Amino acid sequence: MESVIDIILIVLPIVIVGAIALFVISQLKAKQKRGTLGKKETTEAQTLLDSLIPFGMIVGIGGGVLISLFFSVSMSLAIPLGAGIGMLAGYFAYEFYSKAEKSRS
Repeated sequence: MESVIDIILIVLPIVIVGAIALFVISQLKAKQKRGTLGKKETTEAQTLLDSLIPFGMIVGIGGGVLISLFFSVSMSLAIPLGAGIGMLAGYFAYEFYSKAEKSRS
């Protein structure tokens, strides 16, 4: 019974991060098919918009490392979950920032 719980604890972060990645990719793919991907007028703003998801993942990994240093959480659990949560946060930031200029126009 212990080995089953250990296997579940090993596979669970992979399943969670995989589900988050599939959600983000499917949402971006649907936006691309509809032609509603975020577009900015300046190249700097477009570069920032395109970098939000990877930047969110980097921040999430850093947060996962910090959490694993201060709490009794395995680093092999905290880093993937941090990256997945950062990807999701980066996607929501992408959505917010891509719609911010449209409301001003």
